[in-house]
Amino acid sequence: MYRLLDKVNSPADIRGFGTEDLKTLCAEIRDYMIECCSTNPGHLGSSLGAVELIVGMHYVYDTPADKIVFDVGHQAYAHKIITGRKELFRKNRKKGGISGFTKRSESEYDVFGAGHASTSISAALGLAKAAELRGTGEKTIALIGDGALSGGLAFEGLNNAGSSHTDILVIINDNNISIDKNIGALHEHLLKLTTDPTYNRIKNHIWNRIGDGCLRKAMQKIVVNAKSNMVSASGGDLFEAMGFRYFGPVDGNDIAQVVDTLRRLKDIKGPRILHTITTKGKGYAPAEEDQTIWHAPGMFDPVTGKRIIPSHPGVSRYQDVFGEALLELARKDAKIVGVTPAMASGCGMNILAKEMPDRFFDVGIAEEHAVTFSAGLAAGGLKPFCNIYSSFAQRAYDQIIHDAALQKLGVVLCLDRSGLVGEDGPTHHGNFDIAAYRSIPEVTIGAPRNEVELKNMMYTASISENGPFIIRYPRGYGEGLAWRETDFEVLEPGRGELITEGREIAVLGVGPVINRAAEAAAKCRETAGWTPYIYDLRYVKPLDTGILDSVFRNCSSIITVEDGCLAGGVYGAVAEYAALRKKSIRLTGIGIPDRFIEQGKQSELRAECGLDTEHIFCTIMREKEELEKNNQKVLETQN
Repeated sequence: MYRLLDKVNSPADIRGFGTEDLKTLCAEIRDYMIECCSTNPGHLGSSLGAVELIVGMHYVYDTPADKIVFDVGHQAYAHKIITGRKELFRKNRKKGGISGFTKRSESEYDVFGAGHASTSISAALGLAKAAELRGTGEKTIALIGDGALSGGLAFEGLNNAGSSHTDILVIINDNNISIDKNIGALHEHLLKLTTDPTYNRIKNHIWNRIGDGCLRKAMQKIVVNAKSNMVSASGGDLFEAMGFRYFGPVDGNDIAQVVDTLRRLKDIKGPRILHTITTKGKGYAPAEEDQTIWHAPGMFDPVTGKRIIPSHPGVSRYQDVFGEALLELARKDAKIVGVTPAMASGCGMNILAKEMPDRFFDVGIAEEHAVTFSAGLAAGGLKPFCNIYSSFAQRAYDQIIHDAALQKLGVVLCLDRSGLVGEDGPTHHGNFDIAAYRSIPEVTIGAPRNEVELKNMMYTASISENGPFIIRYPRGYGEGLAWRETDFEVLEPGRGELITEGREIAVLGVGPVINRAAEAAAKCRETAGWTPYIYDLRYVKPLDTGILDSVFRNCSSIITVEDGCLAGGVYGAVAEYAALRKKSIRLTGIGIPDRFIEQGKQSELRAECGLDTEHIFCTIMREKEELEKNNQKVLETQN
């Protein structure tokens, strides 16, 4: 039971609270988050640190009429809890439950969806400009933090917003540094001065009287320099130079200071920056002490903080295979380097970083830069392995084409988290990579079906002298193979492999889903005494046309399987080749349909899309029945 939180069903319910009640409410929200996330994992650390900022914004502003735009919705748990989704939060990120990110279709308070970083300022500027043109008087706030300010899109938004004179407040949730207590009193004094309504009326009056001439520019320079010297070891002059008025820093975990500051800033017009300092994981000691792990800790004991890690004895995660294989390759070849946009631990590149820090580059949340930087490294004679989660690589599409492929530069793009990623949902599913990159000239696209093949495909890419080499593989655990004991082998691009001998029907695909197809074939043998062919194409580009030509000669039906979208994927590639060769053959595709797939466990989502063993088996058997019916009709017609 929560004394105050149980009474809160909308932000209107908190606006009568006093300061002490707000402090209690923030503590209760944290306890509730910890309680829920201990058994239903989510992005905990970021949301714990942003509680006071979120409560303060909803307290001071008239939401949902006033608009709050979140940057990366995983800091928005408190927002969900106090906007009518308290009980729904217990099913956060579950299939059929609410999203782990802000989502427009979920609530009127979620004014803009956010699962990727650095979007808030641009989106908030659009909302603010729309309010200005419509004359509605709405206030617009963008909350950006957790590293998102390192993204180029954030600076594009700042550059446009600062020159627009639009009424917008950008709150920087800075959880990487703390306020220097020796100058805390001075900061507080200057903050109160610069947000004071009388001060701002006088300032605006003077500015209007001076006009836009040289005198105004000179005085502005004096003011900026004075504020910079007194306030800002934090770089406020940068924002002032971009056209923003800079305020702060303030303690973003002090609800009284947050509310007081927001009240003062609310009626100041034009582009403003409020710099707040918060602690990631605030209020929960384990999360404060290890902020990286507790960003998304999985299940844990809320009392002791002990994490409950699922046991997968003898089975490695694909990210660990990647990390260890990359280090082994780097030991053999001094030209190999690693590049990642702020996901070193998530993709396994921290293994290289630990032993060879001079050959590891974390470029921040900047996927476009990561690819072009990698292309530059390749142009300079190195062999960069650039690891980006598949859904984030979508942001670097132009760079993959223009900076890498067009110049035939040997960048190895490793797309971790390809396919259905699970609870993070549609913003993070890596469904579109095959379709997106298959049409690009000079690109090789491979999808290993297990740990050994990932290791060998990385080796193949490392010795390739062609253009970009893309390797896609899923989130989670492999097939349990003893991959560490195997030597590196070349997997020739454009050369697939026959997995199961069969007849009549051929199942073609790439990636680990081929293992499920092989299991389905074994079930066909057990139940029907018959098996289809199972082929691992291994590469989507170039295709193994030898396999396809053999299938066209020997089979009446093809079933493609892929952990990616059917439109433009392996299904599309096989259909195109059949059309090119003027082959008339039955073709059925199993993959991700033409819609966005919501969140849920990977196993649940794969079953939904027909990518599990049982569904593949049923599809094969249905196709066999259809072929038998057709054959019977042909015989009847002949007779």
